[in-house]
Amino acid sequence: MSEPLPGSVTVAPDGQTYIYFGGVWGPAEGVTGGIEVDYNSLTIKPEVSFENAVNKIKNEDNADTVTVEEIKEQIKSRRKDGKPEGDNQWWDFLDWYANPVDKDKVAEIAAEETAQKGVEFGATIKDARKQRLARYGKKRQGGVLRYPAEALTEHTDYLQIDIEKYQEIGPTLINAAGSGARYVIGSFTQNRANRTNPGRLSRRPLINAGTILLPIPSNLQDSNNVVYGDSRMNGLAAAGVNAVESGMNTAGGQIATKGFSGVDLTSTKNDLKEALFTEFGRDNTTALQTAADVITKKFATEAVNIFGANVTVNQLLARGNGEILNPNMELLFSDVTIRNFRFSFKLTPRNQKEAEQVRLIIRAFKRNMAPQAQGGVAGSGNFFLRTPNVFKLRYRSGSKDHPFLNKFKQCFLTDMQTTYTGDGVYATYDDGTPVSMQLDLSFKEIQPIYDIDYDEKPGTGAVGY
Repeated sequence: MSEPLPGSVTVAPDGQTYIYFGGVWGPAEGVTGGIEVDYNSLTIKPEVSFENAVNKIKNEDNADTVTVEEIKEQIKSRRKDGKPEGDNQWWDFLDWYANPVDKDKVAEIAAEETAQKGVEFGATIKDARKQRLARYGKKRQGGVLRYPAEALTEHTDYLQIDIEKYQEIGPTLINAAGSGARYVIGSFTQNRANRTNPGRLSRRPLINAGTILLPIPSNLQDSNNVVYGDSRMNGLAAAGVNAVESGMNTAGGQIATKGFSGVDLTSTKNDLKEALFTEFGRDNTTALQTAADVITKKFATEAVNIFGANVTVNQLLARGNGEILNPNMELLFSDVTIRNFRFSFKLTPRNQKEAEQVRLIIRAFKRNMAPQAQGGVAGSGNFFLRTPNVFKLRYRSGSKDHPFLNKFKQCFLTDMQTTYTGDGVYATYDDGTPVSMQLDLSFKEIQPIYDIDYDEKPGTGAVGY
């Protein structure tokens, strides 16, 4: 294709965005708008253009590096009238004639400077994006919260919930199935959270980090689902699809070998004719009569449906002939699903320390499920909000993962409900802590479950996902 226009934007197969100006492609981050250009239509690929420009700049001897302005100053000093270029066309002509290399050098240096500006521009956008994202959730305060507050033994089963910052997918925009990016594998510190003594449990809110240990809920279950849907395709539609596919394949091969003038779809037409004869009858008379009957009823339905009759060809065939077009119904896979988990906990603090732990646990869930504004302070997130933190759930037994119960992928906390009158009656201790509370949590996994997830840790253990 011809040279792209300044401000053209294209995306390489690896997901990197490039912007074109000054005759050079340069990488860019966060660019919106611009003139979109198909990557495959480019004669010189952006990464090659950018690499050549960078190498050209690197290979220049720093001692001999000059700018466009310096070249023009040299021209001015050589000129007999002492005036800058463009002031006198006669002297311009004489000067360029005597020093033709300068004109090329000016253009060359200008292109190099533009390429360097492109590099700096792309780096500036990328740095600005990093700085903006770094302002989210800067405060970090970890620790371990536990209910009940009593120490756990090596034989205690419990639910461990680790809080972590959400990791965005990045420039590729997709996480490959089975990539492990959303697997739940605890760190060294997280795997030792059960060993925290009651006296060392956190007494501060968990912010963008930390671990919560809760008893195994009473209503324990998991549900795996896949979406299927009914699919119908009668013989006429199937014959048409096969004919179109065959025709396109035939035409493509003929164009590749003989050009457009060599396209001949006679064989495709004959195949379609044979398929229709097979559907309507083996001899011409029967096939024509059957086809005429179906076509007549199709026209009839179109005519009466103008008046809102809502009649189909199959209805007319069933009423008139006692038959319908075979729908060839089949149940086909159509979609994946995301698993939901709902847990209900009865919280009944028995002393002041447990009351403090319950308060901090409720606060931790509330804060870490909330969208993040820039800087984490009110009024600073007017333009952007960052994804809330993720929750990593694991059934544990002592210091190991539970040997039987299901695994989880990373989850978002989508719904939280706290009932402060757990027994249906308002009652509090002297410090205002409710005597009984009900905590309902709804988690939703970030990714669907695929078969290959069962072949990689942690999916290889217990019942899998």
